Amino acid sequence: MSRVPRASSASARGAARTSATAAPPVLVALDDVDRAIIERLQEDGRAPYTRLGAAVGLSEAAVRQRVQRLIDGGVMQVVAVTNPLSIGYRRMAMVGVRTEGPSSAIAAVLESWDDIDYLVVTAGSFDLMCEVVVSDDRDLLDLTNRIRAVDGVRSTETFIYLDLVKQTFTWGAH
Repeated sequence: MSRVPRASSASARGAARTSATAAPPVLVALDDVDRAIIERLQEDGRAPYTRLGAAVGLSEAAVRQRVQRLIDGGVMQVVAVTNPLSIGYRRMAMVGVRTEGPSSAIAAVLESWDDIDYLVVTAGSFDLMCEVVVSDDRDLLDLTNRIRAVDGVRSTETFIYLDLVKQTFTWGAH
């Protein structure tokens, strides 16, 4: 399977990405200044601390400390977000996974795979949902066959993306 180097869209999900076996995230209390800093960085992740400070009424040093606290606390990450279809990947899909018994062991296995960019435990007709980005249909078939071979996986259903119409990461700061 050939892989094109890319900035992972999963990385941009930042605080939403946690380990399947990790403790629940610690809630960080955000004040209005923290929210304003996050909103400005969501608009322009390369904004200098001086401009952020002027916008929220703090010094450059104070903004730098707050941004570092938000990063260290797992509240946010500042990353490049790409459209995988524009950089050589030809297939994006969401794969629904039905499991037998507890899904945590299966989630731990799938979490370690580089070609799964986003993995969530869900309620409803699927126990897990995996977002994948691959070079072509052959790689997608290979990946779904590997998922089906994991012990405890009962079935999968693949939802192929025809186009990436909207991709935002602006939740949580309001």
